[in-house]
Parts: sequence; C-alpha cells; structure tokens
Amino acid sequence: MKVDHYLASGSIREAANAAARAKALGHDGVFSADAGHEPFLPLSAAAHHVQGIDYGTAIAVAFARSPMVVAMTAWDLAELTGGRFYLGLGTQIRAHITRRFSMPWESPGPKMGEFIQAVRAVWDTWQNGTALNFRGDYYSLTLMSPFFDPGPINHPHVPIYIAGVGPYMSRLAGEMCDGFHAHPFHTVRYLREVVMPNIELGAGKAGRSVDDVEMASVVFVVTGRDQDQMDRMRWYVKQQLSFYASTPSYRPVLEVHGWDFGPTLTAMSKRGEWKEMAEVIPDEVVDEVAIVAPLDELGSALKRRYDGILDRVGFYSLSGAGLDLSDDEWVGLIESCK
Repeated sequence: MKVDHYLASGSIREAANAAARAKALGHDGVFSADAGHEPFLPLSAAAHHVQGIDYGTAIAVAFARSPMVVAMTAWDLAELTGGRFYLGLGTQIRAHITRRFSMPWESPGPKMGEFIQAVRAVWDTWQNGTALNFRGDYYSLTLMSPFFDPGPINHPHVPIYIAGVGPYMSRLAGEMCDGFHAHPFHTVRYLREVVMPNIELGAGKAGRSVDDVEMASVVFVVTGRDQDQMDRMRWYVKQQLSFYASTPSYRPVLEVHGWDFGPTLTAMSKRGEWKEMAEVIPDEVVDEVAIVAPLDELGSALKRRYDGILDRVGFYSLSGAGLDLSDDEWVGLIESCK
C-alpha cells in the first residue's frame, strides 16, 4: 500500500517544502485538492523542486474547465514530473458548477466519460500526430494548429483517476480509468457491496479487469497518543461526517447501512445548525467510517481494514483535528502501513 501526503492548504508558497518533507518521511506521493486554491499550480511548484515521488490532483473539478485546458496542464505536469503525474477528476455537484463556476450542469456521468475521451484524444494528437476530430454530445474539439501543439513527451501515458460515490462513476472507472478515488465518506462494506462490484461491471464491459483500476482514498482516523487526544479527534470526525451526511449526494452510503439521519442533518444544515450537527452522528457510525486506534497501532489497524481494497491511502483528519506528529512518528506510521 502506498501512503500519500495531501496538501493541507494547497498554497503555492508552501507546496515545495511540503513535498520535500513528505518525501523525506517516506510518502509515495503528494496530492492536491480543488478547494481553496487552484489544484495544479502547487503541484507544478513542488515538482520543480522535488523529484522522485508521485504527484496528482485529488481532485480537479472537470466541469469547471475545458478538456483542452486540462489536457495541456496535465501534459506539462507529466513532462515536469518525469511521468509521475496522476490526473484526478471529479464532477462536483450541481450548485457548485452552476452557481460557483457559472458553468452548465448536464448529465454528469455521461459528460465525465466524454470529458475523459476528449482529453485522451488531445493527447493522441500531440503524441502521435493524429488529426484532432473529437465530436461528442457535450464537447467538440476539431482544431489543433502546429503553433498550439506542444508535441510529444517522453512519458505520454497520464493515468486518469475519477472520484465518485455511486454506481455510475464506479462503472465508469472500471470501463475507462486507471484509478478511482473513493470518497473519504465511505465504509468497507460500501466499497465491497457497491463500489467494487460496479467497477468490475465496467471493466468487464470494456474487456478489462478490476485489477486495472487502482483504488485510492483519504481515510478518516480517530487516533492519538492518549484518550484525551482520541476523544478530541472523534468529535472532529463527527463534525466532518455530519457535513457529508447532510448532502444528498452521499446518501447511498447511509442507505447501505440503514442509517436514517441524513434528512435530519440536511434540515439542520439549511437552518445553519452546523455545530449541533455533530451530535447526531452516533459513535458506531464513527467506528464504521473511521479507523479508531491509538497512534502506535494505527498503521496495523489500517492495513487490516483495507488490505486488498485500497492501493493508495492518505489521512484525512490528522492535521485538521490538531494532532501534529513528529517526524519520527510519521516515519513509523508510514512504515507500518506498508
């Protein structure tokens, strides 16, 4: 299992130092999110200074961008990293696409599949000189003059991962992607009963194997050096879980377990009762979603839970909950996960 570092802020100024420390501690990769900062820029800054580890977006919002722009950015990062860039894409939800990005919202599953095909068509043009003639229901790319063609690179295969929760995106990952970013709001039962079977269905449709799809996720943990630290982290995790569970898009995870608090949390979020929402999350839900273990047992607990399921893992809640690990603690934790 590979252990990745996820940039906490995405700040361009901090990215290179964060990547250097991550590599020194034994992390396998550095990933950025499309949150408070543009996700590609910090990776460019980091990779310019720190080589020999993987870089990726987890994730970049596809529908906020043109396939041509994403293709070019990923192409440049693949060249900069020596072929160690992973393009992670996600759909986001309607409100963010239409109201935050002022872009159209159209059949997100089929549109994501077409987005991936369009990006790969552009790469094929640049690497092999194939005439660009991509015509789909949502995207049409038919012009590539020499002035705008960056030409071939030494590592033209750029792995594409997509993020998802439900069956459609899981099947799409199996059909045409190199990897799948499982949302941190998941359980092993949900992965086994919903995500993996649908990845297998998609892979079978395309004559592929489920083993062709690498599984990655950032996982919730409740840990600490003593019970007081673990109690504080449990409360922090409850706050995060209540936010995700309030969003209907993540309702399928609740349904698998028969958890019925989703509508309650949705109503509370609309009333702005964010602090109170954590009280709705039972301890048994935390135990299902998060890995609960003292710090010196966390790595072995993670391996027991995700062995044979996840290929890459990151930690969601350590820094957010205020638990700062020493370098020695990080080294020990990373080594115990592998």
